[in-house]
Amino acid sequence: MATISGAHALVTGGGTGVGRAIAEALAEAGVAVTICGRRADALEAVAAASRNIHAIAADVTDQASVQRLYEQAEAVRGPFDIVVANAGIAGSAPAHKVTLEDWQHTLNVNLTGAFLTVQPALAGMAKRGAGRIVFVASVAGLKGYGYVAPYVASKHGVIGLMRALAVELVKTDVTVNAVCPSFVETDMLEDSVRRIMQKTGRSEAEARASLSAGNPQGRFIQPEEVAASVLYLCGDTAGSVTGQTISISGGETW
Repeated sequence: MATISGAHALVTGGGTGVGRAIAEALAEAGVAVTICGRRADALEAVAAASRNIHAIAADVTDQASVQRLYEQAEAVRGPFDIVVANAGIAGSAPAHKVTLEDWQHTLNVNLTGAFLTVQPALAGMAKRGAGRIVFVASVAGLKGYGYVAPYVASKHGVIGLMRALAVELVKTDVTVNAVCPSFVETDMLEDSVRRIMQKTGRSEAEARASLSAGNPQGRFIQPEEVAASVLYLCGDTAGSVTGQTISISGGETW
């Protein structure tokens, strides 16, 4: 890519948390950003704060919905130069209590949704000989955690998908990478804190401490830290970086 300014980016799950931070960082860098998600109100609130951010409601697990998103966004702002597959969900339960419905739903959103997000961009990027694809995976895609088997499996799958696409596209100057944060201070984290409190009777402070303890720095990752890594991967200086995972975890995966 000649420059990031003036590019067109897609960020899924862009209405909250990490997705919002990524969208805002890209927009500030001069990128026209299309954000999507299922909650139109959250998307519109983000778009209202920046003239470079545009909201379209879409469901990443629905191929037809994603196709309509591409058609609508690209008709106005041109082909996507950057695709950030960020949308995801998490839940927790002992593996023997995970229902098939919960298992399939997690993989549908986190893994199949990631594939459906990037698939429509692949042929065009390869033909143009330029593009950036970034998956927001997780430290859970690099190691194991108890009580979140579907989430861990889905994020390992995302990293495998990233590596496969990087090999396919390596001769085209399209780069494919993943960022792997540990616990990020978002609404999803707060949901995890509440589940721990409900299931264990711990206080909020104790629940938060149990989650941050896995980070050797003893803290939670901020959404802006993840966004900064994504911004780097989308920029000119990352043209030779492909097929890689960037662990944003305070050293958890050393």
